[in-house]
Amino acid sequence: MPSPQANPSAARPLSAGAIALMLMLCLTWGFNQIAVKLVLPDIPPMLQATIRSAGALPVLFIIGTLRGVKFFENDGTWKPGLIAGLMFGIEFVLIFQGLRLTSASRAVVFLYTAPFFVALGSYQVLGERLGASQWLGLAISFAGVALAIGVPQPNVDSHVLLGDLMIVGGAALWAATTLVAKGTRLRFAAPEKALGYQVAISIPILGLAAWLFGETITHTPAPLSLGLMAFQAIWVVGTTFTLWFALVKTYSASKLSAFTFITPLFGVVGSYFIMHDTLSLAFGAAAVLVIAGLFLVNRPSQVAAAPRDALLNVTKT
Repeated sequence: MPSPQANPSAARPLSAGAIALMLMLCLTWGFNQIAVKLVLPDIPPMLQATIRSAGALPVLFIIGTLRGVKFFENDGTWKPGLIAGLMFGIEFVLIFQGLRLTSASRAVVFLYTAPFFVALGSYQVLGERLGASQWLGLAISFAGVALAIGVPQPNVDSHVLLGDLMIVGGAALWAATTLVAKGTRLRFAAPEKALGYQVAISIPILGLAAWLFGETITHTPAPLSLGLMAFQAIWVVGTTFTLWFALVKTYSASKLSAFTFITPLFGVVGSYFIMHDTLSLAFGAAAVLVIAGLFLVNRPSQVAAAPRDALLNVTKT
């Protein structure tokens, strides 16, 4: 195991280009939730996830090959890649099945607890420490998301609570995958290879889940559904997820994850224009909270990053 050392990316502020790229990613991911809903009448959720991963894999190979990525080189990344892939696949199983038990508004709020898991894990694993103002920023941003989506109703039954727990489990796995990508030898791999592990391993996991839940396609999907599936596979998974892992290798995982709070806000706006949902006046206040929270999170911290071993114990190589 290497000797403990400070993580140089922990204190690195996000550049203007990184912020712009994160805004684009969040916009895409916010619309992706709408795309999934529009395709549901033609293709069930677990089959959607399976097809999406299967379609994204060749895209990753093509992009990586053009960039000279050696996908099958023995570089010591297969162990963390395997773990990341297992978590990636199970993450989407939990999220999609949780959505069958709980409401969409509750699911969005619980899914975006992921930055809290990243912040906690970054302190323990990566040596990234957040100051008091940055923790406050995370809390303010999450409050903005809760306000925009709607405060969860207190009266729920055991099935809804189980769905909530599954969504939180998916959020925790999302955060864990980010930490594995940044805290193990996987951080030295090209983004296409790091994501390729996850996409490839998720295909049999998601396919098995679709089979276990008895999902089938009963009719020929409409052209819109086919187009949206191509959007999910080629752009969302094949391109934006690759860009995400490229950013994770360069900047603080905690600060990048804080930006994911914006995703559901973009989803609300997209739903208004595409699905004609009604927006409340609370959305304006929510946007202010999210922006204020992100400002606090990305403000240079006075707390120095503590030296930590950068490798996860479960993925020593």
